[in-house]
Amino acid sequence: MPEHMTVHLPAPLALLRRGAQHLLESTLVPLGLFYIVFTLVGLQGALFAALGWSLAALARRVVLRKEIPSVLWVTTALLCVRTLVGYLTGSVFLYFLQPTVQNFAFAAILLATLPLNRPLLAKLADDFCAFPTVVTGHPHVQRFFRQVSFLWALVFITNGVTTLWALASATVGNFLMVSTAGSYSMVALGIAVSLLWFRRLLRAHGITLRLGQKAVTA
Repeated sequence: MPEHMTVHLPAPLALLRRGAQHLLESTLVPLGLFYIVFTLVGLQGALFAALGWSLAALARRVVLRKEIPSVLWVTTALLCVRTLVGYLTGSVFLYFLQPTVQNFAFAAILLATLPLNRPLLAKLADDFCAFPTVVTGHPHVQRFFRQVSFLWALVFITNGVTTLWALASATVGNFLMVSTAGSYSMVALGIAVSLLWFRRLLRAHGITLRLGQKAVTA
């Protein structure tokens, strides 16, 4: 890698649009469908409405031969397990207990992938902003993703604790509102800290990020 480099990425609006699309497709729409159908027809309809959306999103990408984001694979696989447990037990509590427990499991998975050249967090980051290989292959960037995995493990553990408390003390509607607001607040804070940390690391090694401009390498 050259001693000094400028890396150009898509404009902020394009990055936000990409991130919002993945979040809507993989989490917010299934969650909204579950609550709407749950209030109208009950648990079983809500279970299959949420799962049907996620499976349809996967199928659409397969038919159109589009890349399937890692986050969509992960959330759909977890939703299949949640739906099965919810259907067999008929328990809303157990249905929502699973993603609460999955926060702790996901934190453990992030830590378990640290020895890999590209830990899981680096692969998930590609869904929202695909950095050029000249950046992702940099040894300091690889070390950054290992270090920031600890931060995100803490984010998921905190989300797990707060959603467990909300699940034990709130109605379904209040739980969805509190857990969603709390979880995305923590995620937004984690993203802000990660980006500032990442930008500072790149500057320290002669790499400058530019958004929405024509690529010019110094």
